[in-house]
Amino acid sequence: MERGTGVGIGILSEDVLHNILSRLPALSYASAACVSRSWRRVAAAVLSRPKLASAISLNPSCQDAVEEVLDSVLSRPVRPHFAIACVGIKFSLERTQKLITKKLGSATPVITSFASGIIGGDAMSEEFTEVNWSFDFEDSDDFDLPTNRDQGIVLIVGFMPGLKVDAIPLLRGSEEPCTPLIDKFVMDIRDYSASVSGCTSPTGIVLFGGTGADLKHVLEEMGGYRSILCFEYFHSPPLRYYALSTETAILGGSSGRFVYRSGDGLRNIRGSLKYYCDAVALVFARDNEKPQVAFVPMAGVGETKFHVALSTGLVPVGSTHKAVSVKVVDNISECSTRLNARKEGINEVLDGHRILNDIYDEYEKMGMLLGTYSLGLQNKESFPLGLRRGNENGLFVEGSVIKDGDPFRFYRSDSDSVSSSCNRVSEEFRNLKQVCGGVVFSCYLP
Repeated sequence: MERGTGVGIGILSEDVLHNILSRLPALSYASAACVSRSWRRVAAAVLSRPKLASAISLNPSCQDAVEEVLDSVLSRPVRPHFAIACVGIKFSLERTQKLITKKLGSATPVITSFASGIIGGDAMSEEFTEVNWSFDFEDSDDFDLPTNRDQGIVLIVGFMPGLKVDAIPLLRGSEEPCTPLIDKFVMDIRDYSASVSGCTSPTGIVLFGGTGADLKHVLEEMGGYRSILCFEYFHSPPLRYYALSTETAILGGSSGRFVYRSGDGLRNIRGSLKYYCDAVALVFARDNEKPQVAFVPMAGVGETKFHVALSTGLVPVGSTHKAVSVKVVDNISECSTRLNARKEGINEVLDGHRILNDIYDEYEKMGMLLGTYSLGLQNKESFPLGLRRGNENGLFVEGSVIKDGDPFRFYRSDSDSVSSSCNRVSEEFRNLKQVCGGVVFSCYLP
């Protein structure tokens, strides 16, 4: 512009400026917000609502795949408050985490975990993509093994106005008795929430458990079971707590490897000889310093709400049993429970072999092939427990939730139940308004 003419970008109306800023990539948007007070005000209006940006890459190169998804999620305005990455087992967790942290900054909490499949929009083509790596191609002559099997990533970056987010680990001592420090974990979550919101219960928690981690025990200590998280904004399988409010939404999954980085460097224990990390919680708490803005034209102040729903797709098989002689088997690699049982109406105590043989007979009566099955408690609102093995010493079940006298049944996956359950959850979420995104945790049962 010519000096003194008063013509140029400085006279743009706020509507035009809003339109321009909303099209900028994240880094350019952040720079534009620093130009002046008026620009900062317009930039704040562009990001006044929660936002999830996600992308998938199936590039067999870990570095190239990470760069593709980062470029995609940062191609529009977003201030990363957290990041979640799920990768195939042929990618390095540590390298993926390092590449993401280098781009987003060390103050952004990041959790990277292995996945048996990913789903979402492709970073390059934006086409919807779904990959299931858990399918055993080697057992089928009808499929050629893909060259990029177990190579890929889905990245989710979230912006949560009015909330603070950080990663808090569940530690396990490296010395005997090597028990998880659950009380410390719960107190760390409460203390973090209280420090930023004045309330000891956070708004939401996303849990990632390592192989053998007993998340159900953790949730019992917190005080109650929950389901799939979707927020107006999140989704998942069920979980639980007393130490936290019943309004705290929790979701998550276990039986996988992960790495994490907390925004608070003191919580990062990688390389520690004193502790292992059994699980990590991504904790969402109200930010008293930055109250949530009104992002809907209504009276009052808008706020981010988390919604949960559970889709199971399981049906019972066989009779109800009651657990007897229950004993928790806890070691570094896994936490499981050994038990015998009495079938309903029969006093005889059955060992693991007898119990499983009865289930096999039930499968044969239904004309079905024996597949994966799980165990569910009848007197508790809990997610079905994975069955590890059964022998003359008893039945071995994941976790330590089941107690003497607890009634339980076996469950199998059923496609009709899956379809019905998914439709119910979908309808439930359709009724929400101002939905900004969601996260799904799922498992595969053949």
